[in-house]
Amino acid sequence: MIAIVQYNAGNTGSVQNALARLGCESIVTDDSNELLKADKVIFPGVGEARSAMSFLREKGLDVVLKSLNQPLLGICLGLQLMCSYSEEGETACLGVFPNRISRFVKPEIVPHVGWNNVSYREDRLFKEIPQDTDFYFVHSFFADLSEDTAAVCNYGESFSAALARDNFYAVQFHPEKSAAMGQQILKNFLAL
Repeated sequence: MIAIVQYNAGNTGSVQNALARLGCESIVTDDSNELLKADKVIFPGVGEARSAMSFLREKGLDVVLKSLNQPLLGICLGLQLMCSYSEEGETACLGVFPNRISRFVKPEIVPHVGWNNVSYREDRLFKEIPQDTDFYFVHSFFADLSEDTAAVCNYGESFSAALARDNFYAVQFHPEKSAAMGQQILKNFLAL
């Protein structure tokens, strides 16, 4: 079973639809027990860091998500919340990855909306994906580079387009909105 984390941060429906196109059933839940027994967990998000983290803490999901042993995929805000700190609302986040989340500094390019190319290191999440493939982004904040950076994108400056360590994966772009290559990312995650 695939569990999609419900935490009032949007885009769970589009992720569930993308999984259904792959023939994969999923549930949307904020129940800790459901998340713990799922085969894989997807942590999507469109929203604001402080209120999202507040909801996760109220439900105890901050502790649950960090403790998962099965593959977990963060998407967009999910990636940002898996990092250590966000400038958005000066928010302490989950700390799965050591990265810091900052706002793009050039206001004329905020938010980053649209297709942009991604270069990646060898990682199972990018199997059968050509280097410099375009993926769809919508964000105003970004993760800096670290040893956990699995893919890089440049939008005025280089940032982590994907992070990976152990069973934790995260992408800043939206695979559910990134056509065939986004579907391949989801397929690769489901195959982990």
